[in-house]
Amino acid sequence: MLQAFDFKPGDIIKVYQKITEGEKTRIQIFKGVLLGIRGRGENRMFTVMKKVGQIAVERIWPVNSPNIEKIEVTKRSKVRR
Repeated sequence: MLQAFDFKPGDIIKVYQKITEGEKTRIQIFKGVLLGIRGRGENRMFTVMKKVGQIAVERIWPVNSPNIEKIEVTKRSKVRR
């Protein structure tokens, strides 16, 4: 679980997610650009987008998800609207 936010939209982050397949558990890394953070308190969610070739893949996670092992900021960026 993540308590404090140390990332902002525009940052490139790695999300380490626990995947359970049968009895085995492994960690899968999803690296991409943080598009936005929505909600307040326990309902807070964030969206990450990565490009795989010509295809863009977006994932949305709740911040308090027990499946997230950790979130690591790879690169900080400044965004404008």
